[in-house]
Amino acid sequence: MPDKEDKAVAARAKRDLRQGKRPTTAAGEFVREEIEHVRKGKHGARSPQQAIAIGLSKARRAGVPLKPPARGKTSARTRKAAEREYEIGQGKRTPRAPSHRRALATQHALEKESHASTSHAALSAHARRAGKQRTAGHRSAKHAARTRHDRAHAR
Repeated sequence: MPDKEDKAVAARAKRDLRQGKRPTTAAGEFVREEIEHVRKGKHGARSPQQAIAIGLSKARRAGVPLKPPARGKTSARTRKAAEREYEIGQGKRTPRAPSHRRALATQHALEKESHASTSHAALSAHARRAGKQRTAGHRSAKHAARTRHDRAHAR
């Protein structure tokens, strides 16, 4: 059963979608919440990427229409898991009954991980690495404005 905090995050994400924002923006609410969980010590994460992945997974399961990663972007196993989560969130698949022992094992494993993985320095380093993989054109604000303009006129 989702707690009050999770429901608030889902409500903010739904509000973003109603306002016509992209699914990635709505999923960002879940990622932000997951980063806060790691920072507050609710559990840890091995890397910033893991914290982000957990947030995206929760977003898909909550119904944010965030497509799974394309072939070649991640491993087949990760893509399959993302496809399952997407289908669950879109109501095309019923979620399996959660295994209590497995959930506890996952929770205990995450609790042992570092809390420094979501520090400002770690997230900043991750953002720089991720940005370097994008072209200069895609990093520019002009590109963002242009794509936003294209979406507005495509409706």
